[in-house]
Amino acid sequence: MLDLHEVPSPLGPLVLASRGDALVGLHLPGSTSARPSGAACLTAILDRAATQLAEYFAGTRTAFELALVLEGTEFQRRVWEALCAIPFGVTCSYQAIAKAIGQPTAARAVGAANHRNPIAIIVPCHRVIGADASLTGYGGGMAAKQLLLAHEKARGTQLVLGGLA
Repeated sequence: MLDLHEVPSPLGPLVLASRGDALVGLHLPGSTSARPSGAACLTAILDRAATQLAEYFAGTRTAFELALVLEGTEFQRRVWEALCAIPFGVTCSYQAIAKAIGQPTAARAVGAANHRNPIAIIVPCHRVIGADASLTGYGGGMAAKQLLLAHEKARGTQLVLGGLA
């Protein structure tokens, strides 16, 4: 059973989901995936996540410090863990993520895993763009991706197409 808590954001209401002491989901308002079901409850992890998201949107937080459980295939989890290595204000290509996880020919599969990221924003899939620096799809809609990238750029950080070590 999931515990759920809805928080306001510039994107609209975000639905946080936890199981036990770990965050397992963040549902965006423009997402095509089903909204999680569970009991409305403000647990300690949901409260911490809500606070850190408020700080992120206020411009005082650039990294999240939360217990996460990334539920997916081994490949998806590797992609999502690589996303967490993309610094605030930096963008990265699908190809760079594929190379970082040791599968340089898997850029399309990286895109598919990116689209299934269960903890958007906190696992920053919005920072992944096309190799030509074009904005590509986003599970919460392109307007949400543009807003998140503009938010990070406005914090005085230069958005650059970077790589991962």
